Amino acid sequence: MHAPPRPVPVVLDTDMGNDVDDALALAMLHAFESRGEARLLAVTVTKDNPWAAPYVDLVNTFYGRPHIPIGVVRGGKAPHDADMIRVPATRTRDDGSLVYPHALTDGARAPEATGVLRRGLADAEDASVVVVQIGFSTNLARLLDTPPDEASPLDGRQLVARKVRLLSVMAGNFAAGNGNFPGDTRPEYNVETDLPAAQKVFSEWPSPVVASGFEVGASMPFPAHAVTHHMAYVEDHPVAEAYRLYLPMPYNRPTWDLTSVLYAARPDEGYFGLSFPGTIRVRDDGTTWLDPHPGGRHRFLTVDDTQRVRALEAMVALATQPPGFSRQ
Repeated sequence: MHAPPRPVPVVLDTDMGNDVDDALALAMLHAFESRGEARLLAVTVTKDNPWAAPYVDLVNTFYGRPHIPIGVVRGGKAPHDADMIRVPATRTRDDGSLVYPHALTDGARAPEATGVLRRGLADAEDASVVVVQIGFSTNLARLLDTPPDEASPLDGRQLVARKVRLLSVMAGNFAAGNGNFPGDTRPEYNVETDLPAAQKVFSEWPSPVVASGFEVGASMPFPAHAVTHHMAYVEDHPVAEAYRLYLPMPYNRPTWDLTSVLYAARPDEGYFGLSFPGTIRVRDDGTTWLDPHPGGRHRFLTVDDTQRVRALEAMVALATQPPGFSRQ
């Protein structure tokens, strides 16, 4: 009898609050953990807003995992307010208690992200961790430059090289390279918001990298009815509330960040194809392309019509899965 597969250790780096797909992606990771497919080591935040980390904490608490370490960026990007994170983090009942209980009520009280990343990686087995970056590259670029500390005698680059098996990143736009949306080569938001950091990560990150470009998630919008129907098992659902607050309902939103989570946890299920290997280059105007060469550590995701149906079905089922479900 074969032993069940070991959960994939995952670190999530997110710009929570800039788009609602980050909240859906975090919900997916909790579903994977409940199913024994992943273990969420830490969540780090690249949106420099005081409500981003509390929202992450309340979602983690909602899914029964309030002790997952959370780290925040200092002096980062996108500090603007967002109803989708502030309202759930502050909403109270008539008796003054929080609708969504959580211990971290102010992002300023959270530790700095690179320290959280270093500790999470240092404690993991070698060549085991999948880092999922679904926001800006700020934290990961800074991680590469960290010196040895009490967590590890290795510097950041050495620590990543030893501990990280894969970087699954939602970044870039490779439409011209895979036949979808021909001619669309616009810079992608995560890349252009912190362009120097994105250039550093793509040029210096030592592990294999698989990027999910703008065109992949854009081709598979998350259906509004999944939020209104499949998350109605509880009166107050923090991800459903964030979805309703982000834009007027009903609307379907691209699954950009969800695709990177799905590939990170289930890379061999055939939900996506992969480009030829090479090196992803980030131009100074924020556009991206893959320079092909054998043995290259970088690829990007592709998706055909059949894969879109399967991938979207999986993402919807996972993002709307109630807390507490576990494999038998």
